[in-house]
Amino acid sequence: MVKKRTYFISDVHLGAPALKNNREREKLFVNCLEKIAEDADAIYLLGDIFDYWYEYKKVVPRGFVRTLGKIAEITDRGIPVHFFTGNHDVWVFDYLPEEIGIIVHREPYEVTINNKTFFLAHGDGLDPKEKGYLFLKKLFTSKTAQFLFSRLHPNFAFWLGHNWSKHSRISKGLEPEKSTGLENETVVTFAKRYCEKNEIDYFIFGHRHILLNEEIKPNTKVMILGEWINYFSYAVFDGKNLELKKFTN
Repeated sequence: MVKKRTYFISDVHLGAPALKNNREREKLFVNCLEKIAEDADAIYLLGDIFDYWYEYKKVVPRGFVRTLGKIAEITDRGIPVHFFTGNHDVWVFDYLPEEIGIIVHREPYEVTINNKTFFLAHGDGLDPKEKGYLFLKKLFTSKTAQFLFSRLHPNFAFWLGHNWSKHSRISKGLEPEKSTGLENETVVTFAKRYCEKNEIDYFIFGHRHILLNEEIKPNTKVMILGEWINYFSYAVFDGKNLELKKFTN
């Protein structure tokens, strides 16, 4: 009998206009999904899978056919795929859950897997001091703002979205990002504070584009999943241990 595992991936940034190898990266990501589905009990996609995403009622972004088809195939096999909205793909509405069967999470999510408690989130907006970003996030998730944006012609709206995306940190350099120390990582500070009142075995985040797997107190670890620009990384939990790995064909 195949031992079931739980997988975690984030920050693939499919279709990023600042990158020239989007087709190759998508094929690699699809190959990864196909491989991990062989023994997956569940797959968690922790945000920024798409570099830009917006759904009209009758229009969705061009591209990503291989990815969407593979995820639909996986969910059709009865393997749950959880999708966390990130800061780049916050505008996921009903198309992905209805068409390909994913489970959408817009807020942090706690889940128990094999008697271990996981706290899962994309990782953005956890610092109350980031008032400017929190204002933008509130604006982007506003029903009024979404209604008004939907009134734009899709060609113009997607042009705006892609141009906004070009100003992300991906466009400022493709070198791997590295941590400047645990004390400077917002998600680590959040996790330490959250642990004061809650028992968590593993915190898993995306967003920061770094690889991190550190114990912040006995039996509690914080993991940051890296990205699919340089690292092509993911995490796997086999029921006992949580590991960071890099995918290669």
